[in-house]
Amino acid sequence: MPSPGYSFLCFLIKKIRSNVAKPTGFLEFDRELPKKRPVEERVHDYKEIESAHSEEDSRKQAARCMDCGIPFCHNGCPLGNIIPEFNDAVYDNNWALAYEILASTNNFPEFTGRICPAPCEASCVLGINKPPVAIEFIEKSIAEKAFELNLIKPRIPKKRTGKTVAVVGSGPAGMAAASQLNQAGHKVVLFERADRIGGLLRYGIPDFKLEKKIIERRLAIMEQEGIEFRTNVEVGKTIKADELLRDFDAIVLATGSTVPRDLKIEGRNLKGVYFAMEFLSQQNKRVADIPVEKDHQGRAYKNGDLLATDKNVVVIGGGDTGSDCVGTSNRHGAKSVTQIELLPMPPKDRDTSTPWPNWPMMLRTSTSHEEGADRKWSINTKAFVGDEAGNLKALKIVQLDWQKDAETGRLSMQEVPGTEKEIPCELALLAAGFLHPQQECLLNDLGVEYDERGNIKANKYQSTTNSKVFAAGDCRRGQSLVVWAISEGREAARAVDEHLMGESFLEAKAVSMLTPEFVKVPV
Repeated sequence: MPSPGYSFLCFLIKKIRSNVAKPTGFLEFDRELPKKRPVEERVHDYKEIESAHSEEDSRKQAARCMDCGIPFCHNGCPLGNIIPEFNDAVYDNNWALAYEILASTNNFPEFTGRICPAPCEASCVLGINKPPVAIEFIEKSIAEKAFELNLIKPRIPKKRTGKTVAVVGSGPAGMAAASQLNQAGHKVVLFERADRIGGLLRYGIPDFKLEKKIIERRLAIMEQEGIEFRTNVEVGKTIKADELLRDFDAIVLATGSTVPRDLKIEGRNLKGVYFAMEFLSQQNKRVADIPVEKDHQGRAYKNGDLLATDKNVVVIGGGDTGSDCVGTSNRHGAKSVTQIELLPMPPKDRDTSTPWPNWPMMLRTSTSHEEGADRKWSINTKAFVGDEAGNLKALKIVQLDWQKDAETGRLSMQEVPGTEKEIPCELALLAAGFLHPQQECLLNDLGVEYDERGNIKANKYQSTTNSKVFAAGDCRRGQSLVVWAISEGREAARAVDEHLMGESFLEAKAVSMLTPEFVKVPV
């Protein structure tokens, strides 16, 4: 696999070559993404929304990558993906090289090519005055072509170290850590308290964004490589923390940020007010023909079947999880779907407060919004209103006025007099994000420290309280992106390998030596 200095080496080679991809490609081709299936068709199923793109389309989009000299996209990507080089390989129709370059920094491009918000594209030099290179689409094309050509095969380590590592949590951070540690030759056991591997990829992301056969395809390879999966195991209860410390040479905590932000207002306990993840995980189980008995945390559902059919649905929270609730509600056949957000409506174009190459503050419209939703900004929920039987029947909301302080730049809000009203609602879904990992049982029993936000406190991924314990992903950095989770898992694995062996030959994060370090990406 390419070394950590591969990016800089490719840059030098690129300068020497006389025919770098297609130098005029960005002038000749417009940005084009795969066509989406018609709304009237896709809202009746849970298949992925995008239609297949041709090989020629992929090559044209790769040709738009400029010979820009300083590839800001490298640092725009939390994984440090070596983007110009795999674009060159795609244009040259060298899919094997393209995948080799991509896989050197990203364990699961078939995931990120579907559900990453593509911060790399926000840092694309071409994006200064034209639509940026379609990097996410090209990444997905490389991964799918590699599977089609049977380029992705199990990589079974030639030697084993005799060391054992427990990875707790099988989301993208845990999967990435397990994959890397296995490649280093350690015996890896991946623990998951739910009934199937995948974490939020499995039970948080709807199938219309990520069909679960994509996860199964990758898990089959990981299992052949020697990784052991143990599901229905809640570490801290089924297996005690001291047993884990006794039986393994190192532990990687990748439990995610699973404690949801609640809305503790009048009427919160009414029947009809639920957390978004309970709603989404139930539907993912239905699609997979799994009995809807336990939630994504492996615990019995206490609220029965949550369905939006013929209901006025209000999604509280304007992020990706809220968008997923919108799309799922539309597929259930909701009477109406409203999504409300506390903050003001973002600008439709890149705001001056987030200039290139930073992640832009701007309005984003998802495929779920295209299917139908009434989006409202600057709205505060005052109370949940119920009927005599204890069922939710309405939301009491009020319009907010946001003002920016001239000196500090901070926003402050106040209610607009006379705007308080009730809107009909039989199903309210709380999608306001997550606070921190679940601390009781495992984390407390391990004696880990927490930072000011309640996340696991670590020094270079290693716990500050026990040298055998490491942390990666949302449980360490807070709620974040899938691409950050994979990066965290990889970096934590390297830290574990160095701890166990004194050195590590696992790939370090590849960042171009010529890319400024100040490029900011979303958390």
